[in-house]
Amino acid sequence: MPLCRLLEIQGASTLRLPAIEIKAIGQRRETAARLGELENFDVIIFTSANAVRFGVSLLDQKRDLNLAAMGPATARALNQAGYRVSLQPPAPVPPQSAASGSESLLLHPRLEHLAGHRVLILKGSHGRPFLEEELARRGAEVVAADVYERVPATPAPAVLAALLDRFSAGAVQVITATSLEIAASLLDLATPALRSEFERAHWLVPGERVAAGVRELALTAPLLLADSAEDQDLVAALLRWRSSESGA
Repeated sequence: MPLCRLLEIQGASTLRLPAIEIKAIGQRRETAARLGELENFDVIIFTSANAVRFGVSLLDQKRDLNLAAMGPATARALNQAGYRVSLQPPAPVPPQSAASGSESLLLHPRLEHLAGHRVLILKGSHGRPFLEEELARRGAEVVAADVYERVPATPAPAVLAALLDRFSAGAVQVITATSLEIAASLLDLATPALRSEFERAHWLVPGERVAAGVRELALTAPLLLADSAEDQDLVAALLRWRSSESGA
């Protein structure tokens, strides 16, 4: 996991506990038939690296499509798959209090006036409808295709018991939840004793929207806010926290 490697380079010890499993949805051939010719879309938006992982085959090696990426990780995934990204959130991205991935992408000038344009969104199921709704409000004909789903992980009791031992020994100070869905899954899978330990740790979350959602889950633990869910922003937030804790 790249985030763990970056943290370990900074001297941290990391524990990996998958809270969400990512699974493909549907059959490629059926999805492709439903969408029709992709050249008929003015923009094709990939909402995440997972959308690239499970949806890039729909592009069928067509290199002249107008592709948009929700953020740097998504753009990298498309580039690694051999595709050029035409649109992504403009730099600099607004601060965490002002925009998340969807809001930042929508700041691109080419997405401002969309009357008469067709937009395809390749995404995970049960995501926020904001992007689709806002594109439609701007005049676009929006087609959304769910190419993957997120389901709660089910760690074995022995795994949760070992995790509780690490918390009880004071070996864990920070819990990283890069989405509200991950935070909710972590809280759901926790035993009562582990939930108590979760309340004593700091939670690292990407931005005000996720922070507000976590509070609605009745979590009272202290929160550390990163500028985004990008690995470098998460690491930067942790370094700022450590610096403030040490008085450096």
